[in-house]
Amino acid sequence: MFSAFSLRTRVVCTLIALATLIGVYPVPTAAQAPDTTGGPALYPDTVVTTEHTVEVDGETIRYTADTGYLPLRAEDGTVEAKMFYIAYRKEDGDRADRPVTFAFNGGPGSSSVWLHLGALGPRRVPVVSDSADVLPPPYDLVDNAHTWLDFTDLVFIDPVTTGYSRSTQAVDEDRFHGFEGDIESVARFIRLYVTRNERWSSPKFLAGESYGTVRAAGLASELQDRHGMYLNGIVLVSAVLNYQANAFDTGNDLVYPLFLPTYAATAHYHNALPPAQQNRDLRDFLDEVERWATTDYTVALMQGDALPDADRQRVIDRLHQYTGLSREFIADANLRVVDRHFYKELLRDRGLTVGRLDSRFTAQDRVDVGARPEFDPSYSAILGPYTATLNSYLREELDFETDLPYEILTGRVWPWDYETFENQYLDVAEPLRQAIHKNPALHVHVASGYFDVATPYFATDYVLDHMGLEESYRDNVSVSYYESGHMMYVYDPSLERFTENVRDFYQNAVPR
Repeated sequence: MFSAFSLRTRVVCTLIALATLIGVYPVPTAAQAPDTTGGPALYPDTVVTTEHTVEVDGETIRYTADTGYLPLRAEDGTVEAKMFYIAYRKEDGDRADRPVTFAFNGGPGSSSVWLHLGALGPRRVPVVSDSADVLPPPYDLVDNAHTWLDFTDLVFIDPVTTGYSRSTQAVDEDRFHGFEGDIESVARFIRLYVTRNERWSSPKFLAGESYGTVRAAGLASELQDRHGMYLNGIVLVSAVLNYQANAFDTGNDLVYPLFLPTYAATAHYHNALPPAQQNRDLRDFLDEVERWATTDYTVALMQGDALPDADRQRVIDRLHQYTGLSREFIADANLRVVDRHFYKELLRDRGLTVGRLDSRFTAQDRVDVGARPEFDPSYSAILGPYTATLNSYLREELDFETDLPYEILTGRVWPWDYETFENQYLDVAEPLRQAIHKNPALHVHVASGYFDVATPYFATDYVLDHMGLEESYRDNVSVSYYESGHMMYVYDPSLERFTENVRDFYQNAVPR
């Protein structure tokens, strides 16, 4: 027989169970459940605010850092995801006049760590020494004298499943892992942040890198059309706006002329060219390569197997002059050098491979034979420094604690959903064009590295030149180039120039 107390307890438990089934008393989700292990909460509910200073051009900038989550909720209040962010606000100045920039990287699957600790934020991690050698661990985090805090507040966003951002059990996480779901969720975050922090009257900018440029172009339209939020400017770092310009697919001959100038720049850097080309100024050399790539080379590729033997030999000779690759290799490649083969072949006689993100970096494989390298040395050079310093920085300086792993660049978002572009190449140049035509005050700056083989600068230029902007809007788009790679900011001279160019861009994009 049960006691009166145990009977009451059973009744209460039964009522709770029934209420749970009909949704009155929700069970905590994975992102809401209390932590009972004695460690820090996995998803802290509070935003941690800390105060700091940084020196820029002899001026001390006082700023606050906000670190934590914003919940994405359905209109019934259900938390669908918790998006992690780090925001920096300069303490003095009118918020209505002060620009705010929302920054993110790409992947898909990348956190915002690269732009954050590489170029924009008040703290940065040096990757290479003055002599261009990769620095060994342990790694240092230093004040960033080139931080954008000098001219804009900054909000670094980690899309769902990157960084510390996670979906809840209320929705399938795959909903966020695709072109449309990603843009929709980041747009919701930006609207919520702007609303909660009273920034609707502030000039607003986006800064995206790599796939983050896809996101930024899509957001320009989403924010305007869905939320009525018009932007002043977008900074695209190492842009990829139309996948056809970057895809080595059978039958897509467009890609080969667009990659050729980057191959040429890489060979020039590594002293792999014939003497007549090696001794030339890089920019003068690339001007010639670009002209030939869009004329004789393109015409030759369009002829396919009908290309006459004499013309074929002239193309082989010119490609040898511009890339340093052997005539035999170029002939065997049928005049079409795929990127992964280039990484392995260029310095094969030295036993070295070159990087994809930054072709100035080299490495050694186990054996020199083979068609492709074992790994990308330029990614290996940055993964360790950025991961170590970010994890240290969050706890020791920003006072944010969680036992979750910070997903720097994760495969957990794959397969990425491109359903919108099924049976065609992804193209966000057109939505970007529409955004500019709808909002003529929108300005775009594109930063490209000569040694970036992931998103080659000439492919980016091609897409920009084919956007179809109305003539009076073409000055809304500006471009800058750097003698570095995908993350041009890992090279100090490029970081300095990059910041100067972006500062000028902001001044031109904000009405006076």
